[in-house]
Amino acid sequence: MALVFFGTDPNSGGGNCPAVWVDTDTAQGPELVLQGKFADATTQAACGQDSPPADDEGIVRIPLSMLEQIRRACDAAEAAGTQL
Repeated sequence: MALVFFGTDPNSGGGNCPAVWVDTDTAQGPELVLQGKFADATTQAACGQDSPPADDEGIVRIPLSMLEQIRRACDAAEAAGTQL
């Protein structure tokens, strides 16, 4: 696993979650790795109507204050994917 760290929520106050990484070493190509708060049961049920999560998946909330870090991570993942 080759994780590249892109940052935490600037509003977290303690440098912990939410956070974003790019894993550049997967068989499918680069992937985003997100850390966030688990969504509540109501949100999980509503999301499950559109896309029921598999047993090894979960639904997390990521605040809009993470957009800059996520954009940078997406750009890096896209660039790494073109080099595979």
